[in-house]
Amino acid sequence: MVDLFSGCGGMSLGFERAGFEVVAAFDSWDPAVNCYSINFDHPVLKTDLSKVAAVVPVLKTLRPDVIIGGPPCQDFSSAGKRIEAGRADLTNSFAQIVTKIRPKAFVMENVERARLSITYAKAKSILSKSGYQLTELLLNASFFGVPQIRKRLFCIGTLNGADDCGVAENIAAMASAQPMTVREYLGEEFGVQYYYRHPRNYSRRAIYSIDEPSATIRGVNRPVPPGYPGHPNDACKVTPSLRPLTMAERARIQTFPRSFQLVGNKSEVEQLIGNAVPVELARIVGIGLLKELT
Repeated sequence: MVDLFSGCGGMSLGFERAGFEVVAAFDSWDPAVNCYSINFDHPVLKTDLSKVAAVVPVLKTLRPDVIIGGPPCQDFSSAGKRIEAGRADLTNSFAQIVTKIRPKAFVMENVERARLSITYAKAKSILSKSGYQLTELLLNASFFGVPQIRKRLFCIGTLNGADDCGVAENIAAMASAQPMTVREYLGEEFGVQYYYRHPRNYSRRAIYSIDEPSATIRGVNRPVPPGYPGHPNDACKVTPSLRPLTMAERARIQTFPRSFQLVGNKSEVEQLIGNAVPVELARIVGIGLLKELT
């Protein structure tokens, strides 16, 4: 398989752990390419994936059975301006690449809001008309081995697949009955009971306990501001020892292994972590697809 819009490699690592052989990855952002290259043995190519005509010949030489990828989602994200613009068009680039390569299957990941977008609807139409049977899943990572409430949309396609494609059932069978807490996954690794996660505004809580799932890991990470007023739903009162999670700890909540090397300046690494697909969630999706293909 190949990974398009690979970022630092959360999807790649998860699918490797599910049993796939990743032969190449593609991304256009230097920090992502640099970080990926340090952590994987196969090549990662700096590539503008909007240039479909230039990308397709390269991919054809690789002859992938599966293409995975998470086209940049800022134009769909609730953290962005919620305007469909140039970056959203990369979703259609992904669809066009898939239809020209025609792998046995693909997995396209995006934020929950993408399913309501015109761009996503167009991409689905392109893929369906090309012979792909589509399975659309909205997964909460905390029910799939990730200590984080992170909802993500997965569009999974199998070429000329049957209407009763079993990918959804395969994945649903691996769901847990309860969301995973930080303590269940990491124990006392962080050395704290409570931690600060900066909210988008102070109408939302900011202090969390390790005895609950983390909120969604975003691409920004800020210290406790002086005079933080607190929130009725905070897990504890503000104390002098209260701190945000470190970059490495945030990567752990994204289920990256401790051995995974994070390279780049602080803002680059924070964005790489926040944009990544949790490794364990990708592994579950990979297992569900592999069962259908074998």
